[in-house]
Amino acid sequence: MLNRISLRQMEYFVATAECSSIITASDRIHVSSPSISAAVSHIESELQVQLFIRHHAKGLTLTPIGMQVMVECKHILEQMSSLYAIASESANSIRGPLRVGCFQALAPMISPEVVYGFSQAFPAVRITQAEGDQESLMEKLRNMEIDIALTYDLYVNDDIVFEPLAQLPPHVIVGELHPLAERTAVTLEELAEYPMILLDMPLSNAYFMSLFLSVGLQPNITARSANSEVVRAMVANHMGYALFNVRPKSNYSLDGRRLVRIRLAGKHRPMQLGMATYKAVNNSRLVNAFMQRCRAYISDQYIPGMSAPRFFDPRKVLHDVKDKHADIQTTPS
Repeated sequence: MLNRISLRQMEYFVATAECSSIITASDRIHVSSPSISAAVSHIESELQVQLFIRHHAKGLTLTPIGMQVMVECKHILEQMSSLYAIASESANSIRGPLRVGCFQALAPMISPEVVYGFSQAFPAVRITQAEGDQESLMEKLRNMEIDIALTYDLYVNDDIVFEPLAQLPPHVIVGELHPLAERTAVTLEELAEYPMILLDMPLSNAYFMSLFLSVGLQPNITARSANSEVVRAMVANHMGYALFNVRPKSNYSLDGRRLVRIRLAGKHRPMQLGMATYKAVNNSRLVNAFMQRCRAYISDQYIPGMSAPRFFDPRKVLHDVKDKHADIQTTPS
């Protein structure tokens, strides 16, 4: 079961509940107030409940259902802490070098919290990270140059084991003055007449092209780059639109120009973000512990460093939290 609410969001919510203030919680856990506020809002939206009563200039108080959710969240966090404690007590297993590969467009967003955060939980682990496109990561796995790769499910062969963690559907980005910038959704047919900037990475480019080819269209590609930030900058400077799967939190290109994200209408195959390992190699306890962290910190509704999806199914209920609690209790350490 993919996590709908991340452990980090639960931590922010519990801190806010205990402090009765987002600002006080921010000072206590050293996280920005907007990040805490966003986490609380996400949990409320996901569970379709009100967690706090907000008093003007007097802080927050938990609603009755908010109190129940806090109790469940604290249980879940305690269970996860127990899992890490059990693993760390096994002195001969959770230590040593861990070589992680990461798809280069994902690395700036997920590496700090997921990859290097793991080394903070397990100080005896020495992490090195290799970044690259899909082809190079698969080759490194086969050559046993890395132990695991955080990447997409693009053209994964039978000798690779891939475990999906989150779906990343394609979306459109345009500059703020683009004719489509005020739209909430656009179709491939509408996009085909406008100039396109292609993210020209091996296999990724074929994926984006396949979206058009599947409906008998040919995009009007006027520029391309293998660097996602270069593509974003060209789009922000009104050279065309681009298709992306990742959702950086920043709505600005590196030169400070604003970008607008638009939903791509219709049914399109999403990229699956997940973990890839080489089938011929048995995973060590260290690799398995790292995989458990990835499962806990990456989900459809929360990916470190990325914006929450703008469009999701709101029909979630409180028992989702209890289901997650049960998942953690039954997960082998």
